[in-house]
Amino acid sequence: MKRQKRNHTERAFYKGYLAAMNNKSEDSCPFVGSDSHQEWVNGWREGREDYWNGLDETTRAQKLEIYRAVSTSIKFPDGWSTL
Repeated sequence: MKRQKRNHTERAFYKGYLAAMNNKSEDSCPFVGSDSHQEWVNGWREGREDYWNGLDETTRAQKLEIYRAVSTSIKFPDGWSTL
């Protein structure tokens, strides 16, 4: 099975969002001085805001789907599809 090419900035945003949801600091960004760094920080900020607002796992999964960066590790409720 062929793997789709990934947009690096979208993936950086997604990883930053997940880092914030896992209560990691902004200093844990793996990117230095690039567009990916800024996208990671943007994702982290949005994730931190959602974390503070108390979003549940389903809402987070739906939000990540909007950004077209859904991970297979996110568990979806019965009857809900990512297609």
